[in-house]
Amino acid sequence: MPDLLWPIKWVIEFILVTFHSLFTVIGMDPAQGITWVLSIVGLTVIVRAALIPIFVKQIKSQRNMMLAQPEIAKLQKKYKGKTDRESREKFAKEQMELYKRTGSNPLSSCLPLLIQMPIFSSLFFVLNDAQHSIKTGHAGVGLLNLDLAQLFAKADLFGAPLKDTFLSSNLLEVKILAAVMILVMTASQFITQKQIMAKNQNPDTANSQYMQTQKIMLVLFPIIFAISGISFPIGVMFYWLASNFWTMGQQFVVIRNMPTPGSRAHHEREARLAKKGKLPKKTEAIEAEIVEETPRQRTQPTGKARAKKGKK
Repeated sequence: MPDLLWPIKWVIEFILVTFHSLFTVIGMDPAQGITWVLSIVGLTVIVRAALIPIFVKQIKSQRNMMLAQPEIAKLQKKYKGKTDRESREKFAKEQMELYKRTGSNPLSSCLPLLIQMPIFSSLFFVLNDAQHSIKTGHAGVGLLNLDLAQLFAKADLFGAPLKDTFLSSNLLEVKILAAVMILVMTASQFITQKQIMAKNQNPDTANSQYMQTQKIMLVLFPIIFAISGISFPIGVMFYWLASNFWTMGQQFVVIRNMPTPGSRAHHEREARLAKKGKLPKKTEAIEAEIVEETPRQRTQPTGKARAKKGKK
């Protein structure tokens, strides 16, 4: 597995070492844990910034998925109770056509996470190799040479080595820091998912199958983070935590400025625009529609015969 991730590991080491060198140049101690933590945060910012186009695509797909829920419900009702092969095939075909027509994807919410998994795994192997560099004498695959790898292996934050995990260490400092980070990671993931459901959900889709899946994910993802977090090095958890905070902030900006039509966030945005005078009032919009719909009376041209009769 690590060999397949070699190109990603090389890029991660390049970004990590670049930030570490930058912080060292401005006067930070290259051996201190805070220098490495900030380098990991810098790596997170670069990775998440590169994923912004994919995130925007995900938001649009999720929005379309919500708007398509009434049609999906009708389709499910149409084939309810029909378990024969032909009906199942027709249902699957019509459902895929609906997804294609509306530009929606039921797996869109998992896309950024799936893309990040190779990056996350590569970072895990990079830091794991650095952790054992003192014993093995091996450096990284790129710019993370033996000296830098051994600096990381010895680095700590608040007395907790960055290479240690909650399970592998007997140090109280590691237990406390890891536990706090796991709690914050779990809470940030829950808040991010809850933010979508509470403010960016159309009431018409509240009881749809898609939203039921989102409710399950609201509980499931934080549990997965809490369980898996105890086996990750503290250095890796800083990447995960920084990524969660990025997602939370990014989600807030998107929901505020690009809300789902009919959602609570959408009504709040309209209220803000109306307060600033940037949203036309409903009465003005109705009057404008009436004016547009009212046909203009056509002026008939006066014929020559009627003109002469008028002169007499």
